[in-house]
Amino acid sequence: MGPLDVEGMEGRMRDDMIEIFEAGVRRADPAAAVTDALPEVTTPDLIVALGKAAIAMARAALTRFPGTPCLVVTNPENAAELDGARVILGGHPVPDAGSAEAGTAVLDAVERLTEGQRCLALISGGGSALAVAPAPGVTLEEKAEVSRLLLGAGLDVTAMNLVRQNLSRLKGGGLARTCAPATMQALILSDVVGDDLAAIASGPTVPPLGPPLQARAVLERADLWGRIPESCRRALARDVAEPVPPVETRLIGSNRLSAEAMLAAAPGATLDPVPLEGDVAEAAARVAGRAADGPALTLWGGETTVVLRGDGRGGRNQELALRVARALDGLGRPWAFLSGGTDGRDGPTDAAGALVDDGTLARIAAAGFDLDAALARNDSYPLLAAAGDLLMTGGTGTNVADLQILRVG
Repeated sequence: MGPLDVEGMEGRMRDDMIEIFEAGVRRADPAAAVTDALPEVTTPDLIVALGKAAIAMARAALTRFPGTPCLVVTNPENAAELDGARVILGGHPVPDAGSAEAGTAVLDAVERLTEGQRCLALISGGGSALAVAPAPGVTLEEKAEVSRLLLGAGLDVTAMNLVRQNLSRLKGGGLARTCAPATMQALILSDVVGDDLAAIASGPTVPPLGPPLQARAVLERADLWGRIPESCRRALARDVAEPVPPVETRLIGSNRLSAEAMLAAAPGATLDPVPLEGDVAEAAARVAGRAADGPALTLWGGETTVVLRGDGRGGRNQELALRVARALDGLGRPWAFLSGGTDGRDGPTDAAGALVDDGTLARIAAAGFDLDAALARNDSYPLLAAAGDLLMTGGTGTNVADLQILRVG
């Protein structure tokens, strides 16, 4: 018998983990999910697709309903030509001029519908930034400034969406309100852990998460109220939100379903029923605690948050992976950890996340990087690139939050 091929074994272990992750991404395939749901959809007079999965969702709908007017709003990474549709590209995670064009176009399209007509809304994650229509008196630049402040404050997606909804004519049921008196059906691909329809793309087809004064309270607790533009403070001075007409809605994909698909692809694994959420430091401690229990293959779904303290390059999955690598230093057993965004993009980078192992810190040190200093300035990407540990998938055309895999022993 020849010598043990340790490097080959480690390579196969990493490949296996990537295959498990990809099984979760495949379960969120938007075209297949829409196709399965279409038999229950009444022939529409207009199709509006909004989000990172919009192209694939709209393509499936047009296959069933060819010739139907169709407006698609998505991000540049998932852009593609689509016969029979108008495609508009918006900015993400911070809205841009394309987002403003998209928001206006969407509201104009549904507003032209009349009583007795129907709109099919295809909603997926990312729509909150990709299409924007600020509240009266609020400019795009002012609303974008609020988005930047929210992203840097470490707030969870629900809190951020509560604020965004109340500064918008589109979110928090605005699309459904504008569509009336025409009726709307919605197929939703959830990128929100727990699948709160009001939080997915900031809920354009459902009532808002709360009234304007509740959004103000969120900003005050985060010490942001005095930092947002005066026009936004005026917009949040209202007591109640406008009513939203009912929309026939179906959830067709979610983080939970993708995590269950990973479990099916990983015999002997354990799916933690508690999503991996909250601050990345706390989430890393949870992962490290599981690793200390001994040899195992553990899976999670979820979405962590990062408080931005520096101007480095990275994303929540990359920073979580680096923090896990630091926490597991000296474990004494081989281990590997993968954290990736199902959309293929982690923060403002071209990586989906990272796959680190018990050799990551040595590779980072050999490249001359200071791990603690990099984490202090949120600069995970260069270190992971030097270690060869970035998870690169390219745009997946879907988005159901994040998936994680821990392998020990």
